[in-house]
Amino acid sequence: MSLPHRLWTCPDCGHKFVTRNLSHSCGRFLIVDHFRGKNPNLRRTFRRLVSLTRTLGPVTVYAQKTRIVFMVRVRFASVVVRLRSLDFALWLSRRIDHPRRVRVEVFGPRIFYTHFSLATPAEVDSELEALVREAYRTGRQEHLRSPSRTKG
Repeated sequence: MSLPHRLWTCPDCGHKFVTRNLSHSCGRFLIVDHFRGKNPNLRRTFRRLVSLTRTLGPVTVYAQKTRIVFMVRVRFASVVVRLRSLDFALWLSRRIDHPRRVRVEVFGPRIFYTHFSLATPAEVDSELEALVREAYRTGRQEHLRSPSRTKG
């Protein structure tokens, strides 16, 4: 299966999507607003996550009304800033165990939106880093490409 090269851009909010007129919470929000009045460690933890995802390749990080999302072709991760922790969620194609995993939303046989609780940058451990890499590949929609078209 060949993937389309261009993403549709919402004319109102500027966010990009794989399909035209996809339903979304349209609006322009600021990342800094999610951290206002919160523990500075949460912002540092978020910066660690952004830095990690950017080592994997191009990524867009933007704020929505209730969360901050990480996107390549599709959104593959999100952060909800709580009072004392970040609810960091990854789109994985399998169920996993991890000490900071708090819940899993199952949307199909291979769609596990896995949530983690993070309060400090040090909690972004090597196992979580590997899971972020896995979710990034989902964000690139590598799972939709035929084996003959997938490179490297």
